[in-house]
Amino acid sequence: MDDLVTYSTNGRVAHVTINRPAKLNALNPAIALGLEAAWQRFEASDDLCAVLSGAGDRAFSVGADLRDNPLDLWRGVPDLGVHLSKPVIGALHGHVIGGAFVVAMHCDLLVAAEDTVFSYPEVAVGFTGGIIAGLASRIPHKIAMEFMLLGERIDARRAYDVGMVNRVVPVGQHIAVATEWAERLVAGAPLVTAALKEFVRAATPPSPSESAARARRVLVGIQGSEDRVEGERAFAEKRVPDYRGR
Repeated sequence: MDDLVTYSTNGRVAHVTINRPAKLNALNPAIALGLEAAWQRFEASDDLCAVLSGAGDRAFSVGADLRDNPLDLWRGVPDLGVHLSKPVIGALHGHVIGGAFVVAMHCDLLVAAEDTVFSYPEVAVGFTGGIIAGLASRIPHKIAMEFMLLGERIDARRAYDVGMVNRVVPVGQHIAVATEWAERLVAGAPLVTAALKEFVRAATPPSPSESAARARRVLVGIQGSEDRVEGERAFAEKRVPDYRGR
């Protein structure tokens, strides 16, 4: 993970930041892989909650960098690229566009500054990964269709009214409030938090692309495993493979 995605810890709260403010945190392949590495680190760590934010004053993220499109963005989406047993709180401000909304949508809780504006322009752009379709199982169907098909901008207040975010706060306070919530979660019973998160995941219908991403996550792990290398080597050497499950 490079400095396009930063990770720090304070009191068992992980702070993950998309750090490309000069480009309004536009998402490229390096950021997708950086987020994936951050979620892997978080899941393996003693941290009990993560706060995800975007650097700079203007945007959480303006979505995919169309000059360097992260076609495997799913790898950086929490709970898609990495299975997480611990909660993630999104701290949003400014523009949240396209793929950036997909990342935010998969956080467990969302705190939005009053200047947050959501949009999904993929119909106009001519590309989608399809994961966004899961929004229809998270907010009212007709609002989800309006957001996806018409590309209408939704401000923070309306987002709160339709259930897209949990809290709207004054500009500049989104990270502080998200961190306060994270500290409350850290003080709770982690086994209960993990159980409820798992049950809610099972109760939330995924989009076809979400299901495909979860399957792809498993296959990528196999393809990159030591066992795959050992299996191919053993076949070439005509011997019994010594698999280690890693």
